[in-house]
Amino acid sequence: MDASWVNAVAGFGVGTIVGITGVGGGALMTPILVLLFGVAPASAIGTDLWFAAITKSVGGFVHHSKGTVDREVLKLLCLGSLPTSIATLAWLHLTNASQLKSALLMDALGAVLLLTAVAMLFKKRVQAVGLKLRTVSPVDFKRWQPALTVLAGAILGLLVTLTSIGAGALGAVMLVYLYPFRMTPSRLVGTDIVHAIPLTIVAGTGHLMLGNVDLLLLGTLLIGSIPGIILGSHLGTRLPEGVLRPAIATLLVVAGAKLIH
Repeated sequence: MDASWVNAVAGFGVGTIVGITGVGGGALMTPILVLLFGVAPASAIGTDLWFAAITKSVGGFVHHSKGTVDREVLKLLCLGSLPTSIATLAWLHLTNASQLKSALLMDALGAVLLLTAVAMLFKKRVQAVGLKLRTVSPVDFKRWQPALTVLAGAILGLLVTLTSIGAGALGAVMLVYLYPFRMTPSRLVGTDIVHAIPLTIVAGTGHLMLGNVDLLLLGTLLIGSIPGIILGSHLGTRLPEGVLRPAIATLLVVAGAKLIH
């Protein structure tokens, strides 16, 4: 099979999973690019950020049309993530940290993948904790919700800008903890996907300026990912997410361990 078609098939698979679960953009695509396609880590991160930005823009349009985006929560997340992403890019540029050694980037990618896998596996338990706190101390819990949502966005802004990973799985876990009643499965996926759009555009633009984006590779990935995320976004929760998430988490553990070692 021609390499461009292999890329397109990979894009379709990842795009479909992102559309269904809101998870898997950077967490799946970056290790695929590094481990299977042999792309340098820095280039994989930059290319994946634009892959996520464009792919999730299509999925976000579908979710907007279905009314599954929480605009208030989205605004708070962006208040934290976008300034943090810009600050991180400025640090990368000013300190020449964009030239980090591949071995160090591999370790960072592996560590965030393992963290993402843990977040996916324990998502329901984290939601149960948030649900209990929300029920026992509703006034205090709601008082801290806005500030903690901005903080959650800031953490995602840092991780996504450095590794391209985290906006999906980690963002989802943070949201179900902070909004255990408000975040229905469809609203969670929609809000998670739409938040990733401006974040990955900002981070991707910075990496493009740093020379970390392979435009030819990006184009072949998008050929498959755009129809994939349209399909996945329409399927929504019709497919067994309870089976998909543990399977994805297992793949992330394997990929994370492989990157570190």
